[in-house]
Amino acid sequence: MPGPSPGLRRALRGLWAALGLGLVGLSAVAQEPFWADLQPRVALVERGGSLWLNCSTNCPRPERGGLETSLRRNGTQRGLRWLARQLVDIREPETQPVCFFRCARRTLQARGLIRTFQRPDRIELMPLPAWQPVGENFTLSCRVPGAGPRGSLTMTLLRGTQELIRRSFSGESPRARGAVLTATVLARREDHGASFSCRAELDLRPHGLGLFENSSAPRILRTFALSPEPPRLAAPRLLEVGSERPVSCFLDGLFPVSEARVYLALGDQRLSPDITLEGDALRATATATASAEQEGATQLVCNMTLGGESRETWENVTVYSFPAPFLTLSEPSVPEGKTVTVTCAAGARALVTLDGIPAVAPGQPAQFQLNATVNDDRRGFFCGATLEVDGEILSKNESTELRVLYAPRLDDSDCPRSWTWPEGPEQTLRCEAHGNPAPSVHCARPDGGAVLALGLLGPITRALAGTYRCIAANAQGEAVKDVTLTVEYAPALDSVGCPERITWLEGTEASLSCVAHGVPPPNVSCVRSGEAEVIEGLLHVAREHAGTYRCEATNARGSAAKNVAITVEYGPSFEELSCPSNWTWVEGSGQLFSCEVDGKPQPRVECVGSRGTSDRVLLPLAPSDPSPRAPSIPSELASGIYTCNATNRHGSMVKMVAVSVESPPKMDESTCPSNQTWLEGAEAAELACAALGRPSPQVSCSREGGSWPQRLHVSRQDAGTYLCLATNTHGTDARTITVGVEYRPVVAELAASPPGGVRPGGNFTLTCRAEAWPPAQISWRAPPGALNIGLSSNNSTLSVAGALGSHGGEYECAATNAHGRHSRRITVRVAGPWLWVAVGSAVGGAVLLAAGAGLAFYVQSTACKKGEYNVQEAESSGEAVCLNGAGSGAGGNASAQGGTEPDGTAETPAGGEVFSIQLTSA
Repeated sequence: MPGPSPGLRRALRGLWAALGLGLVGLSAVAQEPFWADLQPRVALVERGGSLWLNCSTNCPRPERGGLETSLRRNGTQRGLRWLARQLVDIREPETQPVCFFRCARRTLQARGLIRTFQRPDRIELMPLPAWQPVGENFTLSCRVPGAGPRGSLTMTLLRGTQELIRRSFSGESPRARGAVLTATVLARREDHGASFSCRAELDLRPHGLGLFENSSAPRILRTFALSPEPPRLAAPRLLEVGSERPVSCFLDGLFPVSEARVYLALGDQRLSPDITLEGDALRATATATASAEQEGATQLVCNMTLGGESRETWENVTVYSFPAPFLTLSEPSVPEGKTVTVTCAAGARALVTLDGIPAVAPGQPAQFQLNATVNDDRRGFFCGATLEVDGEILSKNESTELRVLYAPRLDDSDCPRSWTWPEGPEQTLRCEAHGNPAPSVHCARPDGGAVLALGLLGPITRALAGTYRCIAANAQGEAVKDVTLTVEYAPALDSVGCPERITWLEGTEASLSCVAHGVPPPNVSCVRSGEAEVIEGLLHVAREHAGTYRCEATNARGSAAKNVAITVEYGPSFEELSCPSNWTWVEGSGQLFSCEVDGKPQPRVECVGSRGTSDRVLLPLAPSDPSPRAPSIPSELASGIYTCNATNRHGSMVKMVAVSVESPPKMDESTCPSNQTWLEGAEAAELACAALGRPSPQVSCSREGGSWPQRLHVSRQDAGTYLCLATNTHGTDARTITVGVEYRPVVAELAASPPGGVRPGGNFTLTCRAEAWPPAQISWRAPPGALNIGLSSNNSTLSVAGALGSHGGEYECAATNAHGRHSRRITVRVAGPWLWVAVGSAVGGAVLLAAGAGLAFYVQSTACKKGEYNVQEAESSGEAVCLNGAGSGAGGNASAQGGTEPDGTAETPAGGEVFSIQLTSA
């Protein structure tokens, strides 16, 4: 047996809870009321489903209890104070089970409510009309049987996805089941082929369940519109047996026109029409063919059906039989002079006419005879028949032709004796002969040459011109005729009859004549370009006759024109303007001697040196016309007299030419050096610049970037860049000159540092600055006994570290270059708390000079002799080294106290002995 359902488990848990409450409250039985409980009190179950109900009480010892219901039961479970029962196959819309217990002689009750619901599993949409007329209403009806409760049901009618009507049945009785929804809809054109459906929704979400939806199968609506007018029928009123005639039937206002059906019949014969759709219109076209069985009055019927409705129309048609008349000749082809019988006959009711002559009565033939002549060949005979049908006169005709046999004839109208045609356009050559049977015509030259292609389209050429013999022949005989073909063509001027270039010789007689080809013969006239007078007869040739002439040939077929160039030739001649007697050649100009000689053909010119030049020296000539092979340009040319000889086939001429040679200015390093040096204080002079050239150039120089004032002596301000120009009649040459000014040295500054003084043991520095060009060499002279002296690399700075009393005294700085020497002196004292420097007066200067002489004498006689200064080492290292001291160091900053006294400046004395050590950098 399967375990208890979830509903049963919930009922059991409630029962145990009630038992617990009962045990706790045994002592209060008399104080608390007793009750009965049913769970669940309210339940919603799907129709045909099952449900567990739990019935319980708080009575401690109930006497008996139970569950009253009309529903089927499947199982029961019991306890002291509870009862659980399963109800199955619940189908009633609503039922109320009752739970009861007997306790203390009282009946305890609890009433529940069970309702069922049914899903909308079946939705029925009523069938739609097979065809629904447009503009009329139709009914949509939808039924949902059994679904409920109806109060939770909503129904919707849809056209495609569009909702037409939606209805909710809320408020209906809970016991109500099933629903019906109906709507009236107006049929439209666009509803044709539309899908209609019904949707039902059972919403049980408020009861803790879901939303159940379903839709019906769709139904397709077909709408139609049919015009109330009958179709329009187009048909013949009369129809001959065996003939085919078109008929058509047309109706507009059909929808959907493709669904329309057409019935088209001639009597009992159904036709197969071709259907053409044009918007809402339908046209049916067929071919009606009547048979002999249908002869007489019959009907043509057209019926169009759409949506179960029809529109029909008909027309009366008369079917008749009318055979064509018969026209016969006793012989269709006869020789000339024979008799021919012509007969015209028709049906029994028809009246015939032969060449306008009617028969005696309807149904009777018409007939006559003739004697055949040439004029009767290809004569036509006409036979007409008339028949009255339904009040309308019908007619039919028949014709034939008589052939008369005769020999060929060549008439001038069809084969002229003379043909004249223009050349070029395509023509058809015709020479037609009369005769029966049709004769063949053959035209050829009598000499057996060219044959004319008669009857064919082809171009006309002048080669076809000539006389031809034409022969026409058939079975009856032949005819012969001579014809002449003339081909006309426009004039032509070729190089043989009218050459493009004609050469005449001056002084002779000549005439300008041009022969042109053309048919008819052309007339030729020649005029000079730009003039109107026609050139005729003999001319005495002169140079002015040379030029271009326009010759024109004219005939009836057109004209041709040609330019003729007349060249008049003559012997050579010199002109002074084109070949001067005196010519100057400029060196480097690339110029060639131009000697243009008049003459035709162009004379050959050669100029050869004679007096004053080497024998057979050719003078280069400029070409008369630009030529890719131009003569070479000479780099030098000899002056003198040249003989120029001009020659052509008509003679020669000689002319003497004097040639002189000149050249443009030229300056170079040899005549005008680019770098020049002056000495300050010397007398002012011009720049050394000269130029070569013929004629002699004029040279002028100016300073660049400013004026150049005239001075008596050279100053430093004269240094700079100068531009020199050399000029003559053939051009200018320029050269840039750089001028440097050198000057004697001057010691511009001699100063001590620090300026405040030096104490014994302190440091001091002497700085010497000189102005000179070229730069000066610096040398020093120190007091006797001054050791540990340091010099800078260029000797401009003298420094002492740890000054002693022997460092006090006069120091001299001298500047020397190639132009002289200049010196200045300064006195340094090392004593007491101050260092002072004073400029020596005349007396002091003499004392200092004597002291300096003594120092120099010492250096020369003693110090240097003893080797106290290593001169070689000082020259290599840039320092003076004292052999019996600590050596010299680089000059440091003087910081000791003391004083300095600058003296005056002095030039080097001309005589006497001065001993010093000059320290220079290696």
